[in-house]
Amino acid sequence: MMTSETVVDCPLVARGDWEPSVRTAPAGDGEPISVCHVSMSLATGGLERLLVEFSRLHDRERFRLQFVALTELGTPAEDIQSNGCRVTSLQFERIGKLMMLWTLVRHLRASKVDIVHTHNTYAHFYGTLAAKLAGVPVVINTQHGRGCGPTRKNRGQFRIANRWTQRVVAVSEDAAALCRRDNRRAADRVIRIWNGIDVDRFELRRTSPTGDAPTAISVARLSPEKDYATLLHAVAEVVRTVPEFCLQLVGDGSERSDLEQLTDRLSLREHVEFLGERSDVPTLLGKAGFFVSSSRTEGVSLTLLEAAAVGLPIVTTAVGGSPEVVEDGRTGFLVAAEQPSELAQAMIRMCRSRDRWMTMGRCGRERVERHFEVGRMVSEYETLYESLLPVQ
Repeated sequence: MMTSETVVDCPLVARGDWEPSVRTAPAGDGEPISVCHVSMSLATGGLERLLVEFSRLHDRERFRLQFVALTELGTPAEDIQSNGCRVTSLQFERIGKLMMLWTLVRHLRASKVDIVHTHNTYAHFYGTLAAKLAGVPVVINTQHGRGCGPTRKNRGQFRIANRWTQRVVAVSEDAAALCRRDNRRAADRVIRIWNGIDVDRFELRRTSPTGDAPTAISVARLSPEKDYATLLHAVAEVVRTVPEFCLQLVGDGSERSDLEQLTDRLSLREHVEFLGERSDVPTLLGKAGFFVSSSRTEGVSLTLLEAAAVGLPIVTTAVGGSPEVVEDGRTGFLVAAEQPSELAQAMIRMCRSRDRWMTMGRCGRERVERHFEVGRMVSEYETLYESLLPVQ
């Protein structure tokens, strides 16, 4: 049977690599501020990629970071550990929710944490309860999607946790409005900090792709909210007008088999390529003509930011934070969600606007550099941390 000690100590972290803080005051004593990030998992996804950036870019003289996952670990956990931060998995699916909660309480007490930073609603609920029981003075929550979640249970957990939460951070203005709607009593504690990417990882292309076949690319999990069925139906319309058009789909997920079957039914095998998970996404983006997204919902999509950083014009649904990334008519085209004909017309328009691709791409890159750079994002969070700690 698993003991609480083996639950708390992650095998990725060798004993002795990290010493818990011995602070006696939450701020002003010359010691780094101790921040514990709590998320559902550290396996894969945009949220986890942002946590890796926190571990890489935080000011080590001012802050000491550690990361707790309620469930599984994966490559992001290894990346975080390689950046010198402690990683812990509570594995609640094996020990139960109550044991997970008390294990997290003991962990926060032993680590003398100053700030608990939770991510999304489930981790927010349990992380905030644990912080309250452990006497942690500050709790911050980031909602990485649109609002706190679609169900009544999500909203209930969000409202309960916000009773002891100093700030709720939304990743877009759209998400901030939904968070305020979902918990009106905590509306004055909701702020917006845009997601960011490491722009330097993405080289701005200097020339437009050569060849006669316009190629679009989409990078995302093959999951229901990405609504790739709508995109495939749109492609079926596009190829009737632009028969040389091709689409590359990068990513994997639960919908892949169904989408491949739909591709066959629509006779699109010559026009749609499923590339699966890839490690060379920046290179693939640089070779494509434009980026396309058919999502039903988004916070601020990291792949949308990455496409803009490479200098791709973008066709995307006007959902969530996407209109805050893409300026309609200047850096790309916005369309309504779940409307294949409207999406198809925008893609045809983009195929016929190849003389504008470079200009639109440069404008998109400039917007990302100005507003969505990851160093700026981490700095804004660090300023928020310091502003909320009680002065001793």
